[in-house]
Amino acid sequence: MSKQVTRMNNDFYLDFLAKWQQIVSLLVFLTLGIGVLNYVFYKISFSTKKTFKEKFDLASEKESKKLLSGHIFVAIALFLFCNTLEYETMKLDGLWFFIRLFVSMCIGVLYGYIAQLIIKFYYPGVLEKKLKRLRYTPRINPENGNKMKLLSEAEEDAYLDEGMQAEENVFSVDYDVWIDEATGYTKIEKYKGHLSALECDRCGFQTLRLQKEEIIKEATDTQDGELLKEFKCSYCNRIKRKNVVLTHRIKEGGDGSQLIDDPLAHDSRISVVKIEIHGVNGEVKEFDFQNLDQAKNFLNEFDFQKLEA
Repeated sequence: MSKQVTRMNNDFYLDFLAKWQQIVSLLVFLTLGIGVLNYVFYKISFSTKKTFKEKFDLASEKESKKLLSGHIFVAIALFLFCNTLEYETMKLDGLWFFIRLFVSMCIGVLYGYIAQLIIKFYYPGVLEKKLKRLRYTPRINPENGNKMKLLSEAEEDAYLDEGMQAEENVFSVDYDVWIDEATGYTKIEKYKGHLSALECDRCGFQTLRLQKEEIIKEATDTQDGELLKEFKCSYCNRIKRKNVVLTHRIKEGGDGSQLIDDPLAHDSRISVVKIEIHGVNGEVKEFDFQNLDQAKNFLNEFDFQKLEA
């Protein structure tokens, strides 16, 4: 009876192993195809853009993301492919199946981790060179084919209106002005600046910046506080105010006691600590803290990879 049960279990395992081999073999080509097509479609989209500015915008926004997602699919395909190897050995004992599964997972995760590190730390430099080439390659006048000249910061002001100049003055936007010196034909391109500013809901320019912050209500160990932010538009002088909730944290001490952080205890001159993080793709994240300790803890725990996700 026991031999019959063993034989049945063995037949079931061999049948399962054969079906697994067929399904996984198909999934290898499917996932690898999705990963490759994902990046190929991006390259096709990039090549169909008619202007350098359109190519610049697409590359700065999506290239790193598409490259990373493509490598993730390749990592999955590698994991699946490793699960098709040594088929005859797998028939000998079910234990080998789980060993192969574990080793395959390690290989796939290792590939994905290395790809992620390369894209996070190495590829931004490659992308930056590409973006500079796209931005500063001489433009061509579509009317006559003449090569256009990029004006300097001093020269371009004559071609920018007051709102555009205000955006440049707060470094939220950077304008490039190209001119055909033979005909006077001009082309103005807009790029993100290196400092953050909001779009003003009155004039429509990206010139609304934080002017001052004031704690209306201090946070306690039982209640949240309140922070008033005041923004001012450098072009139309619009004033906009926004209330922000300040959260007070309570920590547990090693002996079970509660350690309450007074937000102003470290330095009476500090009311708010503000952190701005600028990603290589132009993304900006702003964070407010009640003291330096909270800000330091945040920086130690912050996942900078999210700026590229």
